[in-house]
Amino acid sequence: MSSKLLEDDLQEDQNSDTDSETSLHDRLQLRGYTWHYTRPFLYPQVTISSQTETGQAEESIMIPYQRAYTGRKPVISSSLADTPCSSFGIQGLLDKLNTTLGTSSYTLDTPSVCFILEDCIARKYDFGTAYGRLRKTWCDQFRRRTIQTELQECEARDIELRKGGRPKKPPRRVWDLCSNRVVPWWSCKAIFHLNDEQRPISHAWVDEVDRVDVWTPINGYEWPAPIPKGVNLDLIRIEMLNLGLEYTWLDVLCLRQRGGSREDLRVEEWKVDVPTIGAVYISAFVVWYLSGLGLPLSLKEGDLESDRSWFRRAWTAQEVGRRRTIAGDTPDGPLHAAPIDDAGNYADEILTKFHKQLQSVKITSIPELCPLFGALSAMQNRVSTVASRSVAQRVQASLETKVKS
Repeated sequence: MSSKLLEDDLQEDQNSDTDSETSLHDRLQLRGYTWHYTRPFLYPQVTISSQTETGQAEESIMIPYQRAYTGRKPVISSSLADTPCSSFGIQGLLDKLNTTLGTSSYTLDTPSVCFILEDCIARKYDFGTAYGRLRKTWCDQFRRRTIQTELQECEARDIELRKGGRPKKPPRRVWDLCSNRVVPWWSCKAIFHLNDEQRPISHAWVDEVDRVDVWTPINGYEWPAPIPKGVNLDLIRIEMLNLGLEYTWLDVLCLRQRGGSREDLRVEEWKVDVPTIGAVYISAFVVWYLSGLGLPLSLKEGDLESDRSWFRRAWTAQEVGRRRTIAGDTPDGPLHAAPIDDAGNYADEILTKFHKQLQSVKITSIPELCPLFGALSAMQNRVSTVASRSVAQRVQASLETKVKS
């Protein structure tokens, strides 16, 4: 199936004045995109664990879903992902891709294959980067052009897409959980619209003193990822795989951060990417980390009143999504507490408040999914750590301008 049709569908969805929950999803399925994104055979069963990926014993990991993943997604280990393509040679790289993806029809005589593999080696890619960038096109049974032509045309169209002024742009990058690499969106065409396997992550940012900047091969060491102390991105990957995800969008990895070598590029990318982040979440099934990225869900006195609370941050108002999964769950966590009466009260006041806040969260993607006053109401009690005026004032000014125009 031609990727051009997919981009036409995206453009049609962006031009639509309606917000159907099923329109884009159904159109993609009717046109065969289920086959584009899903191989018709089972991959070999794969297991990765906290022990193999980080050296931490499984029993030492508090969050059960971060301990190990076993399944049939085409997942590779971090050690394989970190292996330079040059160490395989061209034939060895081809063999490794064919073995990992269960493809046998590709040889060095297949048009453009030799060029693609040589290019991966020339660019000094590790296997994870090559695998992440090639996997979807390599496995696309509907592709009628060579891999080289397909990738070149997808990249060229993406460059043009970034130039437009429409707010519903797909993300510039996504985290491919199978390869454990951040890849350009155009290489996989991940659709976050009502999709169980492709979901963005929303998280509460912990205080700066509780964060650490981590340089990681996941994003090619392009910028440091600010994450909570003690958190490991490889464990977050395991948890996301256990939740059924194949691709995700995570700001610290997919949105260029400060501290990298290309600050000039960050400034330019933010002009386009920051105003359009909400489009990633607007119709998505979202994964929430309410106590901080990768951290166990927990509650202590003052958490829900803190300016760092997920429920109070202005930024997270656009990240509610259509359906939510709360990550960081533990067997004795707040989600497993039982109410003590029919009114929804819990043994502890903080538990009662937490569950009431969960129930009160509504779709607040602005302006598509909320009327003007609903949006203002949703934002009234939220705060920004950088704004010079209240969030409600800024939202009101923005929406009033839109209404008047």
